[in-house]
Amino acid sequence: MHTGKIKKLIKDRGFGFISDTDGNEVFFHKNSLIDVQFEALAENQAVEFETKKTPKGSNAINIRIANE
Repeated sequence: MHTGKIKKLIKDRGFGFISDTDGNEVFFHKNSLIDVQFEALAENQAVEFETKKTPKGSNAINIRIANE
């Protein structure tokens, strides 16, 4: 499980980017969220996630709000 923060949200399109602890930017889609609504997310919010390799790079999946 990786940790990071929401870097950018594109609310009208249903996706965003997470900045992981190594400084990498990882794409995510709202369908990859667990136990949280996309509309409830905020930039700089801490999250935990897994990654999946795709032809376009890594995608974040199984995203949860981190227990801080």
